[in-house]
Amino acid sequence: MTAEPRRTIVFTLPPKRDWKKPKRKRDGRLPRVARLMALAIRFEELLGGGTVKDFADLARLGRVTRARISQIMALLNLAPDLQERILFLTPVVTKQEEISERSLRTVVDESCWTQQRRLFAEIERIKRATTPYVPERGGS
Repeated sequence: MTAEPRRTIVFTLPPKRDWKKPKRKRDGRLPRVARLMALAIRFEELLGGGTVKDFADLARLGRVTRARISQIMALLNLAPDLQERILFLTPVVTKQEEISERSLRTVVDESCWTQQRRLFAEIERIKRATTPYVPERGGS
């Protein structure tokens, strides 16, 4: 029996810093209601441009119910300044900090923009009052 010749494989790995992206410091995540508001605006563009025919088409594409599409699209009934405030909500760390789409349904059902602003301010006040203090993370 003869011994098989040894095979040597040589390869060079790049330094770690070259292939690994630097980690971004995350201060939280975008609130879900902000994403839903952006989605409602996008859905409105798709409907207006004729890309989709109706809410049923959106529901099929998104694999959700037509009722859920209606709930998302109802966010467009908010006063324009409230829509903007929702789109630019600060990132949240905990679920308790978040304003939910469900809590906004009473605001959306109100047709008077002045009343909507008052109700939204009340929701924000309640959220601030019930949000537990979370110390900031960070290096010293």
